[in-house]
Amino acid sequence: MATPCHGYVNNGAPQNGVVLPVETGAVQPQNSRFLDPAAFRRQGYQVINFIADYYARVGDYPVHPNVNLGFLRRQLPADAPSRPESSDAFGAALRDVRDLTLPGLTHWQGPRHFAHFPASSSTVAALGEALTAGINVVPFTWAASPAATELEMVVVDWLGKALHLPESLMFCGGGGGTLLGTSCEAILCAIVAARDSKLADIGSRRIGDLVVYCSDQTHFAFRKAAHIAGIHRDNYREIATYRDNMFALSPAELHAAMQADVDAGLTTAVDPIGELRAVADAHGAWVHVDAAYARSALVCPEFCHLIAGTEAVDSFSMNAHRWLLANTDCCALWVRTPSLLVAALGTEQEYILKDAAAEGHDVVDYKDWSVTLTRRFRALKVWLVLRCYGVEGLRGHVRAHVRMAASFESKVQADARFEVTATRQFALVCFRLRSPEKLGGEKAANELNRRLLEEVNAAGSGPYMSSAMVGGIYMLRCAVGSTLTEERHVNEAWKVVQDRAASLLRKMENTCRGVAK
Repeated sequence: MATPCHGYVNNGAPQNGVVLPVETGAVQPQNSRFLDPAAFRRQGYQVINFIADYYARVGDYPVHPNVNLGFLRRQLPADAPSRPESSDAFGAALRDVRDLTLPGLTHWQGPRHFAHFPASSSTVAALGEALTAGINVVPFTWAASPAATELEMVVVDWLGKALHLPESLMFCGGGGGTLLGTSCEAILCAIVAARDSKLADIGSRRIGDLVVYCSDQTHFAFRKAAHIAGIHRDNYREIATYRDNMFALSPAELHAAMQADVDAGLTTAVDPIGELRAVADAHGAWVHVDAAYARSALVCPEFCHLIAGTEAVDSFSMNAHRWLLANTDCCALWVRTPSLLVAALGTEQEYILKDAAAEGHDVVDYKDWSVTLTRRFRALKVWLVLRCYGVEGLRGHVRAHVRMAASFESKVQADARFEVTATRQFALVCFRLRSPEKLGGEKAANELNRRLLEEVNAAGSGPYMSSAMVGGIYMLRCAVGSTLTEERHVNEAWKVVQDRAASLLRKMENTCRGVAK
């Protein structure tokens, strides 16, 4: 199939590229019946067919679009319509999605998307989202939606057991969990709980003395959450990591940083795990583990040794939408002592929120477990995923991607022009092209690899990769994780990398010869 172009005419006609059929037919103008079952059934079939065709053909789009800023805004009216645009307004809108929006997206579900940690999808989770949106309850208290609250409690324990979490973090062991939107929310909730727990001991006026610690590899969401929680910017400690230790946070480095702050009269910390817990314990610190991506892999028993020590952490979060087929957004947060989270985030219940059936019971009101009061019924899609695919199905999904990443890593290692810059963990391969000594050696390597990434990402329909700068080393990142990715896509990606690298090296050699002359 031809590669989609990037010039569009909004006339509903087939474009030069991927064509997703949109059913047409007269639809009565909308009236006050905004939940009309007949219209919903008809339009629902259109949407399902549209998405099914998208899944079937998403690989034919360029993963990352070649568009200019403002390309879509210029093609759409400046104001919303005051009335339905036509007798088939829904069909017309779907045609615009097909002809205008889809070609301008980065296709995260495309099989050649290797740039970021995955945003995994499944048909079951997508339908779970449809159920959630259609039912549209607001489970902010048990009374507001009893079944939604209790299903969430069941699901987070199911998920915790599937991921081999210690019971101390689950309802069945005295802890508990909730489903949030993203790890950013989970980190903020943990920091706020840690903050208030420490201030209860030392006094609220000492908030300026609180310090947070993390690795220099920690996601920038941690710094943002700490700032929102009122931690002074000067009290954010980012501890350096080193390549010879695989960029892991050193317990010794953490101890030194914390002791320096203690000597200066400062306290508290939030950071990951094992031996780090022992360091943190000496200072009464809260330890939060943000395993947004990696925790999904722990559904496979063979990876569980990598998280030894989590039984003693205070809180733990991971994104089920990263690798467990739960569709964005879905972050699970577990806490060892739920009362501390509720103490930090809880609200005084108004009488209207109380329910006679809950009187005298230790009821879970999830509004007190997160920043927001209004919240979505995310448990429904996770429940469907676990029921329809099972834990073994999730393991097979993760293992397939790990195998493909291992295959890519072996190809990198077999080519003397390249090197793996950090030992592969799970399905992420970090690598770079070596710069020959005669062409500048290490000094030129970063610029060479920047150019290589640009060349790779400019290659037709894919692959699409990303980069990282760690310890002064610029590297390419190949993250295998799209639900639709197969071995052939990985092989094709490596072929593109090799070809573009060979071309760059030839150009560099020719330039050097010209200079020598």
